[in-house]
Amino acid sequence: MGVGTTVDPHVIELGRLMLARAPSLGEAMAEQLCREIDAYSDGTVVSKDEVRESCVANLTFIFDSLASDSDGGADVAPAERTGTARAISGVPLPAVMTAYRIGFRFMWEQTLAVAREAAIPTDSILNATSRVFFAQERFTQAMSDAYREQLTVQILEREEERSALVEALLSRRMTDRQSLWEAADLLRLPTSGPYVVVAAELPAIGKLGLPAIENRLSARDIRSAWRLLPELQVGIVHLREPAHTLNTLVEVLGHAAAARVGISPPFHELPETADALRYARLAVAGNSPDLVTVFDDTPLALAAVSAPEVMTRIRSSVLGRLDGMPAEERAILVDTFRAWLAAGGSANDTAAQIYCHPNTVRHRLRRIEELTGRTLTRPKDVAELCLAFEVDQRLP
Repeated sequence: MGVGTTVDPHVIELGRLMLARAPSLGEAMAEQLCREIDAYSDGTVVSKDEVRESCVANLTFIFDSLASDSDGGADVAPAERTGTARAISGVPLPAVMTAYRIGFRFMWEQTLAVAREAAIPTDSILNATSRVFFAQERFTQAMSDAYREQLTVQILEREEERSALVEALLSRRMTDRQSLWEAADLLRLPTSGPYVVVAAELPAIGKLGLPAIENRLSARDIRSAWRLLPELQVGIVHLREPAHTLNTLVEVLGHAAAARVGISPPFHELPETADALRYARLAVAGNSPDLVTVFDDTPLALAAVSAPEVMTRIRSSVLGRLDGMPAEERAILVDTFRAWLAAGGSANDTAAQIYCHPNTVRHRLRRIEELTGRTLTRPKDVAELCLAFEVDQRLP
């Protein structure tokens, strides 16, 4: 209705007649909804009194719009309260909208019956129809907006709770088995492993290193839960089929990563999460050229990171003179030694692997012996070199 337009007095009369009937009609409407809507049927999700209250509020809003002689903004607070309450109760929005459609049909049938009984002219009934549709649309829109707003709040609260639980596991603040089971349930993770911890560097403070990673992994049937720390984005990931899932995880992380990513060795119990985070951090901070690095849980690798201060001293005492070399020359010697180990100590096989002459390999190995004071024919010296080079790779 435009400003200054006179409201049909028959419509106002009809509105007042219906307002008087709103409480009884609200009761009847609630009975029908409780019969036809599963979420309302047994009264456990939403009580019958709550349904009746919202029905009366809806009818009062509609009939008041008819009885009013202006288009003034009616109070939609009851609709907003209904939307918020249904979201809190967990009633799906489609079910609420279905209830509104059923209720609207019931209300309009009752309104038509009263209009005919009161001999309201047809033109006035058509006028009333327009006002009712407009009012119902406003009421429904207010309800659905409030529902979605509350749902957003709940989602954010749940994400905050999940993030806090991840933090509790990472910091070893949760060890009771019952609490761990509850945490796994809230994190939507299975209660037993294997799991891995993923740590991703942040491209900038507050920026995710792995944007939308939980959804990306979920699309590949991999469950995970994440926490943003000041310097890392950290996640607990379940490996449903360890070998296959780990390969898929590395693939997804490689496509999503904006900076370096480290993955811990697999572990089977959630109390081990804090230790796994340490290995994931070391994988991120290591010297691997790969964007995504899986921590190698071999005995030598675990020994290299077991006591960082001690191992750093061992590295310095064995490899100190190498550290004074130009970076490119040092890298060549380090790569040659690792290739020689992988080749089982064969200079010929090492040469074939790194594409150089066997004598070049022997010359580089002699340089390592000179710079470290170790001899590659003595097992003890080789063991010290292996540990020192492993520490060099694993620790920052």
